Amino acid sequence: MSTTLYGRAAEQEAVRRLLDGARGGDGGALAVLGAPGIGKTAVLELAASLANEFTMLRARGVRQEAHLPLSGLDALLRPVADRVRSGVLGRALRTGVAGGGVALPVAVLEFLRELAAEQPVLVCVDDVHLLDRASREAVCFAARRLAGERIALLLSARTPGDPPVPDDVPVLAVGPLDDTASHALARDLLSGRASEGLCACLVRVAHGNPLGLRELAESLTAAQLAGLAPPPDTLPPGGRLHRAHAERLAGLPDEARALLLLLAAAPGLPTSDLLQAAEDPPCARPTAAPLGARQTTDWSAVRTGDPVAIPAPPSRRADDPPAEAAPVRSTDPLAVLAVAERAGVIRPDGDRYVFADETLRAVAYAEAPLARRREVHRLLGRQLTGLPGAWHRAAALDGPPDELAADLAAAASTAARTTPYAPAPPPIYAPSQSHTPGTIHEPTTDNATQEPGGPNGPSGSGGGHCHPTPSLAYERAAQLGGDEASKAAWLAAAARHAWMSGDFPRARSLLAGLHRPVVTDEAELMYGRLELLSGHADSASAKLLAAAARLVDRDRLVAVKALLHAAEASYMSGDIRTFHAIAHQAALLRRSDDCRDTQLMFEYLEGIAATFSGRHRAAAGPLRRVVALAPAVRNPTTLVWACVASLLLGEDAKAIELSARAIDTARRRGAVSVVPQLLESLIQAEFWLGRYSSVATHAADGLRLAQASGQLNSAARHLGWLAHAAAVQGDAQGCRERAHAALDLAESHGLGIATSLGNWALAHLDLAIGRPAEAAAKLRGHRGNDHVVIRVMASPHFIEAAARTGDRRRASAALRVLDRWAGSTRSPDRRALVARCRALLATGGEAGELFREALELHACPFETARTQLLYGVALRRERRPGAAREHLHGALETFQRLGAGLWSERARTELRASGETVVPIAPADGPERLLTAQQLRIARLVAEGATNREVAAQLFLSPRTIDHHLRNVFAKLGVRSRVELSRLLS
Repeated sequence: MSTTLYGRAAEQEAVRRLLDGARGGDGGALAVLGAPGIGKTAVLELAASLANEFTMLRARGVRQEAHLPLSGLDALLRPVADRVRSGVLGRALRTGVAGGGVALPVAVLEFLRELAAEQPVLVCVDDVHLLDRASREAVCFAARRLAGERIALLLSARTPGDPPVPDDVPVLAVGPLDDTASHALARDLLSGRASEGLCACLVRVAHGNPLGLRELAESLTAAQLAGLAPPPDTLPPGGRLHRAHAERLAGLPDEARALLLLLAAAPGLPTSDLLQAAEDPPCARPTAAPLGARQTTDWSAVRTGDPVAIPAPPSRRADDPPAEAAPVRSTDPLAVLAVAERAGVIRPDGDRYVFADETLRAVAYAEAPLARRREVHRLLGRQLTGLPGAWHRAAALDGPPDELAADLAAAASTAARTTPYAPAPPPIYAPSQSHTPGTIHEPTTDNATQEPGGPNGPSGSGGGHCHPTPSLAYERAAQLGGDEASKAAWLAAAARHAWMSGDFPRARSLLAGLHRPVVTDEAELMYGRLELLSGHADSASAKLLAAAARLVDRDRLVAVKALLHAAEASYMSGDIRTFHAIAHQAALLRRSDDCRDTQLMFEYLEGIAATFSGRHRAAAGPLRRVVALAPAVRNPTTLVWACVASLLLGEDAKAIELSARAIDTARRRGAVSVVPQLLESLIQAEFWLGRYSSVATHAADGLRLAQASGQLNSAARHLGWLAHAAAVQGDAQGCRERAHAALDLAESHGLGIATSLGNWALAHLDLAIGRPAEAAAKLRGHRGNDHVVIRVMASPHFIEAAARTGDRRRASAALRVLDRWAGSTRSPDRRALVARCRALLATGGEAGELFREALELHACPFETARTQLLYGVALRRERRPGAAREHLHGALETFQRLGAGLWSERARTELRASGETVVPIAPADGPERLLTAQQLRIARLVAEGATNREVAAQLFLSPRTIDHHLRNVFAKLGVRSRVELSRLLS
């Protein structure tokens, strides 16, 4: 089980500062506040682990002992009770009688001072709000008076609400984990036993709550871990976090819980609709009260304007912990909502109320009786229209099941036309208005059976939606009724929407519920496409070809799509023979009256097939027709192929334009699943233009999205591009780590393209280091490392490496292939690369002319500098050092500006060889000029509070690599701590 603290860099820094102050004789106190399960105890445990030389005093408030005077102080001081010399303190601990005045608090403080005279003291009191009053007062008295003492005191209390901590004690608010930390914790908890997709599902349900994430991970069944059963969509009912939330809700008046049930069943419901629903007679009956029967509000009084009494909670002892809700008098339900708001359960958000903690919403729904929940759904079904109304009517079983199912499916279809693929909504969290999570605020002087329709139905992932996604609606329709064919169609539609929104585990689970012979055409296609995205490329090709064969007589268009995706699988694996066979088979299905999307697909297959055959001029025609058809296409998946066509034509600006449009369309539609593939096209265009910082940024984004949605095949390609960016930036270790990760995935998934990408990145690194023989060996074609497209793209590197090692025969053969492709494009940069490669194989004056031709054609700054470097080397070897230095200086300046560290060192080496003493250029003072792009990104993440492990997870590097980079960052910037780094970058 994980013991690492993820996402708590700010909290760790605050604890270290507190302990350092106590060591130096300037102690203090810190109140750690946060919701149940958010990690307050972990912060106190961290303090204990960092205070080995301290005298440790620890206690935890226990509700069952809150009425026992001095029980908390007894637990806190028991380890050192034999050292108590004060008569007041000793008598109080023996008798349990605090007495009056300040005698006991003063005695406690004096005793802590006596202990601190020998060694520093750390006092940790967890759940201070549950301590008995006398103990709490004594601890808080001491907390205010620790300046100048060797004492550190940490208190934790639950928020929102009114925590019983002194107003003048600094507050450390602990908020939910961010997505990066949540994913890192989920991976740690599951120890590689689950896919990234399942981890992402758990993260959505936990909403940044570490305890919730831990309990979800522990509750997983073998079937869920294997992807054969749906992942959990709510907290485990018997878990600690669920019980804590249920206990908190039970302390509210019944009237408040009645309105909270409405909010839980229809999250995001505008306040006006909520009040209208509250006046409905069924809603006037409050939920059953676990803590005993209470007075019920008569909502009819609201309609007549008479005052409504909200009863006070049961009588309390003087030593009881503070109550969360005080009695109020109200004339409308808004006052009831105010009770829940003061208790920190809900908060206003524009024209509506939302739960302050999304995990609390699920518990508010689950704790209500089943019959009561159905009453609420029946009420909402009458009040709401469209998909929300149909959903609530189905949840209430308000009619014949077959009719409800048909109505719900029809409503889902209508909603899908407006918002085709609803993405999983983001977690909702609003910290206390007075405390920002992760920062210290200095004080100022001023389990019931769950039916569909609740938090785990309409918007089980959270968010401000008051209706379900189409995927959930289709699934519920299939559960309710309908014939076998309708159920299969609805489940397939549910799977499609889940898949397009990036929820792959759910899509797989839904497809697993389909059984032949009722499997739909759409489901056949999805089986293969899921394999294409996350399975073995050869298996995906076989499944898609089989699906196309079954579909061709029933639905030609779907069969064509299946063939195109089968061709895509062959492209990924590098199986060119199968690709040609598929292209030929698809051409037989072509018709003159095909729509533009279908025309684009056929033109694409024809163009790519010609490209794979080396007939680049023949490929240019159909590829240009693909680009010409793109403006009329709206489907982001189809636009991917237009982006690829643009790249093969050398039209990088057009590829960026089409990629940006496709990404924007996909994100607006919520089609998360296609974004990683779209980013690949954007990355390739940026690569050709020399925008390597953008390559690194977009590849990291693509990798994150691909891993979160389980698209391991896309993840492998993004790792390859990240390795390339690292090679350019001179990050040798990062390049190797990412390239080898790409190669590992490529081997297990049959991805020839990812294998070639990874080896190309490693070869680039070898060239930068000055190891041409190793670079040539990595780029030499062999089984599994001979993807035709990557081979052509990498040929400038191979030709350079082969020429430098004397292998002119292979270099000349590669140049002929590169020349044919570049000649079919309109790209000056491609032609510049050809000229440079010719220069490497030429001699004397001809080489110089070709180098100069390349320099005139280049637009990419990095490739211009590479050509200057090679030309300078050639001139130096011709014993023309003066002319060589001119080009070498230009190369060095560009490499330094781009942060290409290894290439900068190569240029310096050549300048020294030309007879010039090279003085390192002092960069500007700003971090942007002192650091490489990779170092700057790491520094900014650390400055934002991320730990080394979190930065490693976000950038897909090892913690050791991050530590290495961070040491260099500190040295270059002249800082000594993360705090100084944060101040510098702020």
